[in-house]
Amino acid sequence: MSEFIVIEANRSESHYWLDLWRYRELFRVLAWRDLSVRYKQTVIGVLWALIRPFLTMLVFTIVFGRIASLPTDGNAPYALMVFAGILPWTFFSTALSEASNSLINNANLITKVYFPRLIVPIATIVVAFVDFLISFGILLLLMGWYHYMPDWRIVVLPIFVLLAFFASIGPSLWITSLNVKYRDFRYVIPFIVQFGLYVSPVGFSSSVVPEQWRLLYSLNPMVGVIDGFRWCILGGQRSLYPAGLLASVAVIAFFLWFGVRQFRKTEKSFADLI
Repeated sequence: MSEFIVIEANRSESHYWLDLWRYRELFRVLAWRDLSVRYKQTVIGVLWALIRPFLTMLVFTIVFGRIASLPTDGNAPYALMVFAGILPWTFFSTALSEASNSLINNANLITKVYFPRLIVPIATIVVAFVDFLISFGILLLLMGWYHYMPDWRIVVLPIFVLLAFFASIGPSLWITSLNVKYRDFRYVIPFIVQFGLYVSPVGFSSSVVPEQWRLLYSLNPMVGVIDGFRWCILGGQRSLYPAGLLASVAVIAFFLWFGVRQFRKTEKSFADLI
């Protein structure tokens, strides 16, 4: 007996989350389409995912490491420390930028057929995660270049990768829902990303922040994620700041709940507003 999918705009909460699984094929199609479109008719293709973080690493290493002479973490090379921070930040910023316009870019699909709209921004975040995996190759090359081997902590890295994923989902869903109603948000997002780059410990270690301000600084959710990445990659050369990590996790959990809540609250009006 074949299975039938009921096309119904006002699904109950339990049916909605079940529909995410029932429409998994649409999720794969959208993710693959976005991935192929990103590198279509480009000269160097997926190498863009490698060049961008590598150039950012060079600039930050020169500015913060050579000119400003900021300290690295332990005995780790400054370039390796910087790149360990660039990886999660690039994933977060790409996911936020791409997801914010995802509903607008799929207006024809959204206005014609029912499916859980949550699929659209999540698919773009998955595409950003693919870029993250490609960029991870540079990290492996850097570790080989500097003859730097991590210790057992590297096995904990998937936990912080998952934390980075959750940190990207919450704000992305919130801003995506706002961008549908207020189109001028697309001009605000690049500023948020640029500002966040400099207030997050990407080009420097969070240990340079004065102790009395460090907990407050950790309310930036990417601080805990970046610190966690460096703790895993640089091994015993650095230590985690437990209170700051808990603060970042709490903020990530809040924005994840708030982002999903706001997205679901405004989802019914997306077709009319677009």
